[in-house]
Amino acid sequence: MQKMHQTTIGLLAAALTLTNVSRADEVIDQIDTAKKAYESGELRSAVETLNFAVAKIQEQMTESLLKLLPEALDGWTADPPESQSGGMAAMITGTTLSRRYARADGAEVTLNLMADSPMMPMLTMAMSMPFVMQSNQDMKTYSFKGHRGMVEHAADTTDYEVTLMVGNRLVIQGQGSQLEDIASIEAYLERLDLDAIQAALTK
Repeated sequence: MQKMHQTTIGLLAAALTLTNVSRADEVIDQIDTAKKAYESGELRSAVETLNFAVAKIQEQMTESLLKLLPEALDGWTADPPESQSGGMAAMITGTTLSRRYARADGAEVTLNLMADSPMMPMLTMAMSMPFVMQSNQDMKTYSFKGHRGMVEHAADTTDYEVTLMVGNRLVIQGQGSQLEDIASIEAYLERLDLDAIQAALTK
């Protein structure tokens, strides 16, 4: 009897463990809830629940990308990485990930990663029509590790902006102030694992 009682307890514990594991994934829970709502004819509730699940999946994707923004260089400090993947701003720029870096002398560099940005067609057009950039004396063509882009720098300023097109889904911008040249921006670009970022965008 005692052995049977122990076996029953063991089975209950295993069942509880499995239940806790399944409950730990709120995305699956929401999908299951949406399925039940759909089968019951509660279509509005099903849509709202699925939208919640989609938002959670997008959060996971964004978190994985944020981890790919580099840490600060020696002598620099870094703010926590940030994301903008919803609302009106996202409609204009796509999913944007950014991180700001600062140095004690006042120098700053901000990296912006913009996935599925509407800027991509405009940049492609600018790259294919050199006269567009030639009309702006502060803008020059630029390439980094085989990726095409542009550099913008007004004379007698310490502000620089580097824009790169990576693949057909990603635009990277490095914006700097209080800089002597673009070397600091390039140092942070060097730390970006562009292959890993592109792979993460396809998941």
